[in-house]
Amino acid sequence: MKMRNKMLSLLLIAALVFVAACSNNGGTKGGSTSGGAESIYFLNFKPEIAEVYEQIAKDYEAETGVKVKVVTAAAGTYETRLKSEIAKSEPPTIFQINGPIGYNAWKDYTLDLKDTKLYSYLSDKSLAVTEGDGVYGIPYVVEGYGIIYNNAIMEKYFALPNKATNVSSMEEVNNFDTLKAVVEDMQANAETLGIKGVFASTSLSAGEQWRWQTHLANLPLFYEFNDAEGYESTVLAGLDANEIQFTYGNNFKNIFDLYINNSTVKPTLLGSKSVADSMAEFALGQAAMVQNGNWAWNEIANVGGNVVNQEDIKFLPIYTGVAGEEKQGLAIGTENYLAINNKVSEAKQQASIAFLEWLFSSDKGKAYVTNDLGFIAPFNTFTEDEKPADPLAAEVLNWMNKDTIAIAWTFAAFPSEDFKNDFGDALLEYAQGTKTWDEVKTIVVESWKKEKAK
Repeated sequence: MKMRNKMLSLLLIAALVFVAACSNNGGTKGGSTSGGAESIYFLNFKPEIAEVYEQIAKDYEAETGVKVKVVTAAAGTYETRLKSEIAKSEPPTIFQINGPIGYNAWKDYTLDLKDTKLYSYLSDKSLAVTEGDGVYGIPYVVEGYGIIYNNAIMEKYFALPNKATNVSSMEEVNNFDTLKAVVEDMQANAETLGIKGVFASTSLSAGEQWRWQTHLANLPLFYEFNDAEGYESTVLAGLDANEIQFTYGNNFKNIFDLYINNSTVKPTLLGSKSVADSMAEFALGQAAMVQNGNWAWNEIANVGGNVVNQEDIKFLPIYTGVAGEEKQGLAIGTENYLAINNKVSEAKQQASIAFLEWLFSSDKGKAYVTNDLGFIAPFNTFTEDEKPADPLAAEVLNWMNKDTIAIAWTFAAFPSEDFKNDFGDALLEYAQGTKTWDEVKTIVVESWKKEKAK
């Protein structure tokens, strides 16, 4: 009898433990750690880093108990995959949009993130996708371009006893007039400075013109569309523009003339020059400046005989003579923005936001971002020690943290490759002296109208 009573007691205790365990599991399901969500779902855009995201998900689940489902769309299929997944009973809670254009397509599914820590972390709030007072897309990786310069050569110029300017540091170069005065005086002293020209060659051979017909052309059209009223972004204004005036065309001419007339080669030879030629001239110390983006670092570093020290590589905004450009920063942009699905439960929304805030603010998350994902993350949560070792990437981050206004990547609104090629071909003829600037302006305006009509 004692044995039977003992067995009944043990069975009762086991039953109570089981009930308690079930109760505790239920408490965890709705607890504060996960915001009431057992799992969230991230639809990834980049196949090349899918394995990193999967490891991040495992670490996050181990730390918080929240499962992160990572699904990666095949290259070139993201929009199609998103349309398929968003219609399912368990849709993505985190997805990506392609800037203002992508927001227009997915605005019915994007949660307002203006009150989140994630948005507060953003170094330059102007980079976010917004509408009215709402914030609907947060950039998570950025790139930037401008004028790359070799500070060692600049310091050599500033030390010249007979220089014609009173400029003594690059901190004073914050508009076109000052840049022009320094550049033209440096060109006059090129032999003393040990350079062939201030600017590396302006590559205008076929297929090599993208730095001018896309990246440099971005500036005058950014300013033109920025003047348009009723638009949240210059990209959206550009997409709606069936015609352009090329209002800031003469500002483009200002900087383009400075490039080709103070260079390592004569303007008439630019039709045979490539981007690789240009970057090699800079890397070999033959030029003090070159227009390009942070992606150019590897190309500079890998040139045989490279003489430019990493600590001397700096960025300067592309000044063109626009009023108020002293506050202008680099041309910084991205096609990668994070959005939260507003159709899922509030618990899943909050859990998704918490995951992204962990990724871009915790020590473990930031280590993944910098070392494994390889992002220039546009967030103020990253310290100096957590920035990329790449000097140009570090420069992009430095400029984002300055009190300047970034130039948006408005070239996303350009109507076609044919428009860009028409622009580039006209620039080559201008450099060779076979077209006037007025003729170039006419080609740009007419090509935009023609390509839009298609």
